[in-house]
Amino acid sequence: MFKTLRAEIDGMMARDPAARSRLEVVLCYPGFQALMVYRLANRLWRNGFHLGGRFLSHIGRVLTGIEIHPGARIGRNFFIDHGMGVVIGETSWIGDNVTLYHGVTLGGVSPSENSDEQREQKRHPTLENDVIVGSGAQVLGPVHVGHCARIGANAVVTKDVSPQATMVGIPAKQVPLHEPKPSREQEPQFVAYGTPTGDLPDPVARALEGVSQEVHRLRTRVDELERERADATEDLHGVGEDTAKSPRAADDAKGQC
Repeated sequence: MFKTLRAEIDGMMARDPAARSRLEVVLCYPGFQALMVYRLANRLWRNGFHLGGRFLSHIGRVLTGIEIHPGARIGRNFFIDHGMGVVIGETSWIGDNVTLYHGVTLGGVSPSENSDEQREQKRHPTLENDVIVGSGAQVLGPVHVGHCARIGANAVVTKDVSPQATMVGIPAKQVPLHEPKPSREQEPQFVAYGTPTGDLPDPVARALEGVSQEVHRLRTRVDELERERADATEDLHGVGEDTAKSPRAADDAKGQC
């Protein structure tokens, strides 16, 4: 048990340079405190003491500002940085080495509709190993977020996310990155707040640029068609003039005879 606690604390210190000692993490990090309360509440929940698990998780929410349902499944080395306002729903599944920032919601899509039919159903997201979810991001519904994926701050995810993808925006869209993707054997690079700070293209700007290029292509094609039409019109006028001149030429020939 103490080895597990030490591993949890060391994992948090590895991802937060502000943590200077294990004791500081234990006393001053609400993410660690909420996780410890969750571990106890989850044990009660799995043993059939649902009310006790919910009550204990409620106490953890009051003390830390982090709401983790005791029915959620959370792996090793889970880190909630800052933590205030984090909500993790009942059927959420979270893998190992996952990082969440403050204001993150792992929620359902429509919990108020047909609540009875939704009980015991998968309603919340699944996050694979090494996922990072930035502050204020919302991951909604039974979506699947692949390993090493990055969800940028304030993004809203309602569809599955591919492994190693970076998602930003509302609704969240995948953005291409210039650096090569790490393989499963390589140590994934930690990206604070799930948002790379390098040359990150704006998906809206990319879409507008694509529309601009398409408009330019269509304008060029219209100009070509107008030139072709003008040339065809000139050819028709030329044929008409030749036809009009032909009877005169015949009359002149008869007069000469």
